[in-house]
Amino acid sequence: MVKERARILVVGGGYVGMYTALRLQKKLKREIRRGQVEITVVSPDPYMTYQPFLPEAAAGSISPRHVVVPLRRVLDQCRVVIGEATAIDHAKRTATLSTLATEEEGTGAEELSYDELVLAPGSISRTLPIPGLADHGIGFKTVEEAIGLRNHVIEQMDIASSTRDPAIRDAALTFVFVGGGYAGVEALGELEDMARYAVRYYHNVDADDMKWILVEASNRILPEVGEEMGTYTVTQLRRRNIQVLLETRLESCVDRVAVLSDGQRFPTRTLVWTAGVKPHPVIAATDLPLTAHGRLKCTAELTIEGTTHAWAAGDAAAVPDVTADRPGTETAPNAQHAVRQAKILGDNIAHSLRDEPLETYAHKYVGSVASLGLHKGVAQVYGRKLKGYPAWFMHRVYHLSRVPTFNRKARVLAEWTLAGLFKREIVSLGSLEHPRAEFELAAGGKPPHDPKGSN
Repeated sequence: MVKERARILVVGGGYVGMYTALRLQKKLKREIRRGQVEITVVSPDPYMTYQPFLPEAAAGSISPRHVVVPLRRVLDQCRVVIGEATAIDHAKRTATLSTLATEEEGTGAEELSYDELVLAPGSISRTLPIPGLADHGIGFKTVEEAIGLRNHVIEQMDIASSTRDPAIRDAALTFVFVGGGYAGVEALGELEDMARYAVRYYHNVDADDMKWILVEASNRILPEVGEEMGTYTVTQLRRRNIQVLLETRLESCVDRVAVLSDGQRFPTRTLVWTAGVKPHPVIAATDLPLTAHGRLKCTAELTIEGTTHAWAAGDAAAVPDVTADRPGTETAPNAQHAVRQAKILGDNIAHSLRDEPLETYAHKYVGSVASLGLHKGVAQVYGRKLKGYPAWFMHRVYHLSRVPTFNRKARVLAEWTLAGLFKREIVSLGSLEHPRAEFELAAGGKPPHDPKGSN
């Protein structure tokens, strides 16, 4: 039993934040009911996004609402605050929050006191000071970006079908993806697959008219699946007429022209940036110890090194990998570790409140799976290499087992089943991004300006 009342603050509603709070609900059920424990979850969105399904959502294989999990429904024993932590003073046990209410009231921020802190804000896209990137680049980390990219790609096909200007047509049908990790390769593979299917409904656009380009600064892609499977992936993408440019960097995208380090220039209206992530900015706005890469220094018990009553896991945490042969190795910042760390993290907070021994996080990386489009994939699991349909099927089975709640599992499975029986949906609902545009125009206002020029 908990000795005294504990206020637990969970910063972040992603993998670690949601799963940790979910675990705490289960482990501290009696204490929560008695009012001895209070759990507050601060998240910028009222839902958790299951990011491995973003490429399929972008391709229309899964409905966007089934890629997210409502926090209030799942964390029914927690207080969910929609907002962001902008600073944390752990010495005083206070967090500065910016919420929807503070913005509406014009107060700027509010302070929230806590007894136990769980820092799991995740990561944001890591960008470089490349000319034109902020103006024309498209990210691929949120469900909004995934659906926006899907609408954008279909709109470019509409533009190419209706224009008589060959330069505009060529730029509309050129799609450049920067970054050869999971996000870049899976997004490109799924969207190219969707676009190749969609061209059958355009009388003057062929699959060969489209240019799909993957730019990667290193000498390989998908390092998580091993060198052999990475090489196989490059071969398969090139067989689909996708240009894979290794050891190449994006140097500029001013005026919608992608200029590469090898001298090639591609006029394009679509430049997708998936070249890595970095810790959330709130990590730097704390008084907690950080590594040289800006991640929180953690112990194998998922406490923050050198502090008490502070915990972390996931992308923002540098957690020692006790299963590694080489000392000093850290666990990779991926979903496989995040979900498992959250379970141990929730258990250890409960142990700490009850003065029980803490558990050590130890999980040997079992492998990776990646989808390259419908019925295409690569995988390396427990040392076994799979490719093609078996790898794609394993990708779906694994992620179906990992997506939270039975409700979501059932809905995703139903959508996959129906997708196998009926044709793909290729409609673009770009107007969803500006739902008031038509009414504003009718009322005498001006239509919203699209900075990316997607319309």
